[in-house]
Amino acid sequence: MVRAAVAIVLVCAALAAPACTRVGDGVPVPDGSPPAAQPAEPTETTDTTEATETTEAPAASPVPAGAPCAPSEMPPVRVEAEISDPAAPKAIVGVPDGWSMASAPGGARLEGPDGMWATVTIAPTSPEPEVAFRTYTDDLTEETTVSTVSMLPADLCGYRGQRLMGVLDKSGTPQTVEYKARIVHVPTAGEAYLIAVYIEAPSGTPAFDAAATLVTGDFEIDLP
Repeated sequence: MVRAAVAIVLVCAALAAPACTRVGDGVPVPDGSPPAAQPAEPTETTDTTEATETTEAPAASPVPAGAPCAPSEMPPVRVEAEISDPAAPKAIVGVPDGWSMASAPGGARLEGPDGMWATVTIAPTSPEPEVAFRTYTDDLTEETTVSTVSMLPADLCGYRGQRLMGVLDKSGTPQTVEYKARIVHVPTAGEAYLIAVYIEAPSGTPAFDAAATLVTGDFEIDLP
């Protein structure tokens, strides 16, 4: 499947709030004994019920289909990856200084020093994010003899997403590689798409972490 990518140069954060729970202790009520030898008198008993109002935080609304994504902070050099599907989103991803960029099947490909490279792919996927993420991870490790995968939630502009990282021992290669990926599930009015930003390098490459942080950082999503 042939895809086109357009390289562009443009001059262009997520906080997690810990949940807390407040626990209140009950207040003991002392028992009283009625006085002895008192004449019985009619007694009126009134039950009092105190109403408690509970306010819940409103649930986050899902991102409507077709909503663009433009993070406030963007790298100065970026590549625009797109495919021939007119309904598909575009991904505009940061490029490390000195790296080359070109069109590639499914989106775009970046080439860096010391054996480092990266891809940006856009493809139709399951409408369920969990299914899309699992399929991507299975495909990533399919042709490896040994693999490690760590996954973290990484939503982007309200779209469901994950960060993946680990080590792959690919069949037919003399050494292991380390990788990082950022995958984002983008539903549209028609079908859903998975944008995958992937970067890899030979294990132990000194400049890998810095390059991977930039490439897999927040990126712009443009929809038709």
